[in-house]
Amino acid sequence: MSEYSNLLFENDNGIGIITINRPQALNALNAATLRELGVLSDILACDDEVKVVIITGAGDKSFVAGADINEMFPLAAMEGRAFGKVGQLVFSKIENLPQPVIAAVNGFALGGGCELALACDIRIAAEKAKFAQPEVSLGISPGFGGTQRLPRLIGKGRAKELIFTGDMIDAAEAYRIGLVNKVVPSEELLDAAKEMARRIMSRAPLAVQLSKAAINKGVDLDLESGVAYEAEVFGLCFATNDQKEGMTAFLKKRKPIFTGK
Repeated sequence: MSEYSNLLFENDNGIGIITINRPQALNALNAATLRELGVLSDILACDDEVKVVIITGAGDKSFVAGADINEMFPLAAMEGRAFGKVGQLVFSKIENLPQPVIAAVNGFALGGGCELALACDIRIAAEKAKFAQPEVSLGISPGFGGTQRLPRLIGKGRAKELIFTGDMIDAAEAYRIGLVNKVVPSEELLDAAKEMARRIMSRAPLAVQLSKAAINKGVDLDLESGVAYEAEVFGLCFATNDQKEGMTAFLKKRKPIFTGK
């Protein structure tokens, strides 16, 4: 893949690891970083060799400490709207990658950083991680999807409290309210994310991807429409070799060998 100025990327045996690499700015998201994330997401969407994606931040202080305030400060109304649209588009690409995406939150996940974590499928936090949507303390509202994804994840009441107050919470509280899936010691964070990625990779890849699509689409539908979509996805699985392999292995009491076909 191409070299990036603000990102690091490696393929670790099928696990694509994206590192936001602006530690001097606590990995804040400027326009250039968002562009690179968008380009890399487009590439990963077509990369069959990457089965699971992990997103983390460089250094030991910050996952992503929000959008870059130096860039946002001079923006006029329409420019601010356009900047928000860029962030929303990029995070939507991440949310809708065919591969499962795990956020390995190693430190501050503030504003756009919390919104980036929300766009991932699963969030694993280091014990020292901190989360907040502090935009109202800067005179703005969340603009990269926070007002929409946060209440869908933790409920309207808790989301409104976090967004209206701008208060910061620690990893333990984030776990308690359902914002993160797991909290681990800082030194174990990336290993924990990789271990979960490997567990996911041991399952049928197409079944995982179709399950993700069903969840993402169905969550915004009424129940009747959602289960109808699920039935279509369920039926598609029976057109795959992996379905035959998985069920044959179960019946013969052996481990399946999935090929993603």
